[in-house]
Amino acid sequence: MSVRSMLETVIGGFDQKRRWRAYKARKRQLPESQKSAVGAIERYLMYAGGIADGEIATKMLEDLIDLFEQSAADGTTVDAIVGDDPVEFAEEFARNYSEGSWINKERNRLTDAIEAIDDKEGDS
Repeated sequence: MSVRSMLETVIGGFDQKRRWRAYKARKRQLPESQKSAVGAIERYLMYAGGIADGEIATKMLEDLIDLFEQSAADGTTVDAIVGDDPVEFAEEFARNYSEGSWINKERNRLTDAIEAIDDKEGDS
């Protein structure tokens, strides 16, 4: 195993880190209201989104920044983007990336375990 692959295993891919830095730089360029909204949504998604896969989390945040950059360019207000319930907006946004959530991994693990038991019982 190369040093690079060991480091990527421990700290994540270098491409992912580059993309994270680019995301942060893009966020800094937003108008203050969009920047604050993205920061608040990002925090919520990191705590409540349950995304365990770094690649999917990175893609999710890149899509979020794309949305807010476009809205800033169009003159769309934060309220018009997130609606009356910012929590529902964040939850709905996160649902688009559920394949990377830890709960989906556990659901799959549970399903596989029960299927294995069922297969074993069927063989008896």
